[in-house]
Amino acid sequence: MAILVRNIRLELDEPEERLVERAARRLRVPVTAIRQYAPVRRSVDARRRDEIHLVYHVELVLDESPKAEQARARRSGLAGVEVIRAEPPEAVRPGRRPLSERPVVIGFGPAGLFAALRLAEWGYRPIVLERGRAVRRRHFDVMKRYYRDHDFDPASNLLFGEGGAGTYSDGKLYTRVNDPMVRTVLEWFFRDGAAPAILIDARPHVGSDRLPTICTRMRQRIERSGGEVRFESRVEDFELVDGRLTALRVNGSRMPVGPVILAIGHSARDTIRTLAARGVRLDAKPFQIGVRIEHPQRLVDRWQYGSLAGHPRLPPAEYHLVAKSAAAGSDLFSFCMCPGGVILPTNESPGLVSTNGASPSSRRGRFANSGLVITVTPEHAGGDALSGLVLQERWERRAFEATHGTYRVPAQRACDFLAGTPSAGVLETSFPLGGSWTHVRDVVPREVVAALERGLPILDARLPGFCGPDAVITAPETRASTPIRITRDPRSRLAVGIDGLYPTGEGAGYAGGIVSAAIDGLRTANRLISVYAPPDR
Repeated sequence: MAILVRNIRLELDEPEERLVERAARRLRVPVTAIRQYAPVRRSVDARRRDEIHLVYHVELVLDESPKAEQARARRSGLAGVEVIRAEPPEAVRPGRRPLSERPVVIGFGPAGLFAALRLAEWGYRPIVLERGRAVRRRHFDVMKRYYRDHDFDPASNLLFGEGGAGTYSDGKLYTRVNDPMVRTVLEWFFRDGAAPAILIDARPHVGSDRLPTICTRMRQRIERSGGEVRFESRVEDFELVDGRLTALRVNGSRMPVGPVILAIGHSARDTIRTLAARGVRLDAKPFQIGVRIEHPQRLVDRWQYGSLAGHPRLPPAEYHLVAKSAAAGSDLFSFCMCPGGVILPTNESPGLVSTNGASPSSRRGRFANSGLVITVTPEHAGGDALSGLVLQERWERRAFEATHGTYRVPAQRACDFLAGTPSAGVLETSFPLGGSWTHVRDVVPREVVAALERGLPILDARLPGFCGPDAVITAPETRASTPIRITRDPRSRLAVGIDGLYPTGEGAGYAGGIVSAAIDGLRTANRLISVYAPPDR
């Protein structure tokens, strides 16, 4: 039986081999009594910049009988020492209801990908319908057609295609979700190419440079298990008969279906509107909107690490900031902070500009960026279920028009924004299509302007230089979360009043990142498995 020893501290210049000595001392046993050990969590304690430590949780096995191990752990009387009791995996048993057709998964982002993986693993041979393209072709469309030629393709971009929006995202795998399936998600990413560090880091991160290959390997795993991924397959309509989903219209053709997992992501706005037109119940939910701010990474490192900035054992620094009550009824807070990263365009349609952040696996880029957002309630967005989409699109189109239809990102130095003066001179930004000096207040709602005016000085007081001449605001940040929820029954996971339709993931309003979306996909797949018998081969 294993023992977990929490919060073992190492100095920055101490090797990890010292962990076994510290663990033995905590347990009051000789080092030779530890038969096996492994770090299972690693973090940086930088609360005091002059006294930074690495902090580990270590799992170990003593060279004793299980009873003796338990007794020793109890006798230690020390906080942070516990016996690990293995939890049995979540039980899933195939149901008996016959499948009229193989299960279909719409969308191949994190939720759809993990749902399809689970279904394929259990022999259900899912069919995945993805409106975008496979990652190699998608990469060409993004890097050459869009970034170099500014020729946007609504069928193949940073949102649609193999892996969904997650493929070109930062690849953050940390989540506030406390769920045993978090470990499953991490292990599956590791199995298909993520660095082993994701299994122990407190804030695991894959990297936008590794995600495309990992997504391809996961797709190949589905295919080897009898599943099928159909790219460039856009679902145009849903046929509902007497409260049951009976068919889809895909690329102009009717496709009879059995159970369908709807994992369309947060930006398939045309599909959302089609669902609303067919009477699928949608509810408005709070969502975030704001800007993205960019700083030199070396400045962020100094804020966090002081004189130790640049130490080889320290990762590129992050920050997490809140300016309380900066907006009416909301805080201004950082979101999706990307150390050593880039700002990316996240439009799914022509004539729009919006921002997101990403980092490669090394996180060694020149710049750091983060969203600065406020929360918009349904009432402030307009009240009905689709009002949030309308609000997002309004400001994304205004940003496109403000830069004269070039797809460059509107930008302004933070100090100039606060002073109400235009920015001038050389604009340095990681945005791949370049930026254009613009009054940011012209491309975001007035509530965001007011929150920035009140909140930025508060943040600058905490991190001197946060609003200095090296800080560049880009806008708008509109895709932090979806403004709608496709209402589903909490037990069956079916859309309310519609048999056969399983809304899942971030686009359905039930997740907020790669890990939570993947978990939602796994749980929906488990539910489908528990209802239906595997298809005959």
